[in-house]
Amino acid sequence: MKRRISLLLVLIMILSMLSGCASGTAGGEAPAEVVKIGWIGSLTGDQAVWGTCEFNTVQMLVDEANDNGGWLGKQIELVGYDTKGDSLEAVNAVKRLVGQDKVVAIVGPNASGQAIAISQVLEESGVPDIATVATNPKVTIDENGNTKPYNFRVCFIDPYQGAVAAGYAFEELGFTKAAILYDVADEYSQGLTQFFEETFVELGGEIVAKEAFKFGDVDFRPQLSKIKETNPEIIFMPYFFKEVALSSTQARELGMDAVLMGGDGWTSEQLLEMAGSSVEGSYVVNHLDFEDPDVQEFKNAYTEKYGSAVELNGYLAYDAFKLLEEAVLKAGEADSKLIAKALESAEVQGITGYIRINKDTHNPEGKEAAILKIVDNKYKFQMKYSVDVE
Repeated sequence: MKRRISLLLVLIMILSMLSGCASGTAGGEAPAEVVKIGWIGSLTGDQAVWGTCEFNTVQMLVDEANDNGGWLGKQIELVGYDTKGDSLEAVNAVKRLVGQDKVVAIVGPNASGQAIAISQVLEESGVPDIATVATNPKVTIDENGNTKPYNFRVCFIDPYQGAVAAGYAFEELGFTKAAILYDVADEYSQGLTQFFEETFVELGGEIVAKEAFKFGDVDFRPQLSKIKETNPEIIFMPYFFKEVALSSTQARELGMDAVLMGGDGWTSEQLLEMAGSSVEGSYVVNHLDFEDPDVQEFKNAYTEKYGSAVELNGYLAYDAFKLLEEAVLKAGEADSKLIAKALESAEVQGITGYIRINKDTHNPEGKEAAILKIVDNKYKFQMKYSVDVE
């Protein structure tokens, strides 16, 4: 009996060892024939519609690349984690990706607050990250003005986006009186507010009202009532589609007929469904024209695979993946620090435009904004618009 028990224990130990080796991740080491990349974003919460589209896009591109031989003769493995729209969750997700999963690079997140929060973990681990729609300047530049070595992005930034909105409102639409309603608890909203206000005033316009709310608020009538008293021609609303739907509906219920305008946080099919006629005639600063012939192949492929329309984040996730692919091939091996170095001079034709990373800022250079107008409950391209931002 003792001999049988001893043999059984030995057998269990052998099976356990074999199981650990077969997983390919024992001790945090990935199999040599695999290139592991990470993704983080919101798969639950208010921004889940964007995060889900991002993850789907990256997975689709990984599958396509693997069908064509992968990178450097190796298959690509994608590991994704849900940040739940929370900065601390984003930090924990990155710690798992670099410590447990041993990824060589990360795509995402889309939110500036999360992208800023992960900077220290990236630097400590030496793993680069390419943010998708994280537009706050502090994503790639620290408080002392230094470039963060492992933070990159493929989108234009808030100073540019806010200035574009103000410039278009003043110069193209001819408005001189603007009001602002913004989320005081959100860095994205604060950033767009600052640069819209500065640019609009510099051009000769007047900010007649500036009211704030906090994320989670659902009643915007007190702020809107104060704005209404100032009779603005346009109201700038630099926040996300859920709050835009609520606040725009309440504005119309209060009898306000001012033109509404927002940034890329508006651009979701969800906004059109939720807000309906309340946002008819509104203007949006976006990263691309959704009807551009160059994006139709990707749009159709995504819809065929997943049965839903592509959200804005899908286009930027596409560009982030292609930029990473270019950097990996340029580096010549799946080494995080070599990939980060390659990213500083990487160039690729993206779906939102030509991506050329500036090594001094880790931002793309020369990207134009697309101005969209909501007409008949659809986003209609108006023009490409650019401004000079110091």
